[in-house]
Amino acid sequence: HVAKHSLTFESDAHFEKALSAFKSNSDIIEEHNAGNSTFTLGHNQFSHLTFEEFSAIYLSEPAPRKESSRFVNHFEGVKADDAVDWTTTDMVTAVKDQGQCGSCWAFSTTGGMEGAYYFKNQQQVSFSEQQLVSCDTESGDMGCSGGLMDNAFGYIKTAGLCSEDDYSYVSGQGQVPACDSSCTPVDGTVGITFTDVANSEDALATAVTQQPISVAVDADFHWQLYKSGIMTHISGTQLDHGVLAVGYGEEDGQAFWKIKNSWAEGWGESGYIRISKDVNQEGGPCGITMSASYPTLA
Repeated sequence: HVAKHSLTFESDAHFEKALSAFKSNSDIIEEHNAGNSTFTLGHNQFSHLTFEEFSAIYLSEPAPRKESSRFVNHFEGVKADDAVDWTTTDMVTAVKDQGQCGSCWAFSTTGGMEGAYYFKNQQQVSFSEQQLVSCDTESGDMGCSGGLMDNAFGYIKTAGLCSEDDYSYVSGQGQVPACDSSCTPVDGTVGITFTDVANSEDALATAVTQQPISVAVDADFHWQLYKSGIMTHISGTQLDHGVLAVGYGEEDGQAFWKIKNSWAEGWGESGYIRISKDVNQEGGPCGITMSASYPTLA
């Protein structure tokens, strides 16, 4: 594990602490996988961390959404497809890695923008998270300490958004360099509008039928060690992680949402997770319907 993930420890005590967390996570993984569950847990780049350490680095407290400030789409009279998977198209770029920085909100935002750009132009562009992390400081977003996708869409509306090639990600170690405003925003990003999705799984499914949707979730310890399958531990709704809803479907009679994460391809199902869908819970599974939104290019 240490060699595979190039871990370094500043002291013996630090190493002992990591070893103890790894052992304890091994027990959690083993016990869970011995049970009869629709999903498996496994070791990954996070398994030497306690959940407290993990959440302090990789999760963030997203700003609460300002209610009634904008257009909410209930998708009334529009029918959702039976199943959707945008990852088989250029709507969705390759899985990215936020690194040791609570910038998930920026990755969720670029994911929404990448879908919207393809939706309009039938062309794939990978957008810059670094511009959001370093430059979007007036809207309430806080770099590696968290943010909200709607705030970021508001910033893009005025400033536009550059491509990943033009302004690449360097905050993986948790440092946030000053804003570099020399990149050129991609056409159609200045003046975007953005729409909130009504707080229901039906509305979200109809939205995802149209394009990938930026969502916030409650990522509990099962997320830290998630390996594969349809995760059924979805009761929490304390939003602390921004991700991208890229599809939904059914497997062996169990409905699921498919979600693109920003913890690199080695995590989960090649960087993705599936969680239960159509659950009778306020806010949806993991709170996925509580803060869903999408941009529309100018």
